[in-house]
Amino acid sequence: MDQLRTWTGGMRTRFPTAGRSSALWPNERGARMSLGSFGDAFAAARGAVGLPKELGLHCLRHSYVTHLIEAGYDLAFVQTQVGHSYASTTGLYTSVSSDFKQKTVTQMIARRITTLEDPDA
Repeated sequence: MDQLRTWTGGMRTRFPTAGRSSALWPNERGARMSLGSFGDAFAAARGAVGLPKELGLHCLRHSYVTHLIEAGYDLAFVQTQVGHSYASTTGLYTSVSSDFKQKTVTQMIARRITTLEDPDA
């Protein structure tokens, strides 16, 4: 939300077409940016930093889901954030790291051992 406030609070006005457009993200002619334009901009940025061509704009959505899960957000919250009707769909979007998987398994084992050692815990 802070980034959106920054954009609408002054950054947007740095673009020459912003003054003659009501679009939140105006293109060079003052019209609204299209999904294709965002894809082209992403492809240019991807190429500039040497990322593989297989990475598309939609990969950002997958990364967003993965980062939320790895940060500990509840799966139901993440599912709502991305507008999925089913948790199984959200699961398809998630590619957590090996480190995260190892940490999660270690935590689960530690909790299980604690429960076995002290059933009142």
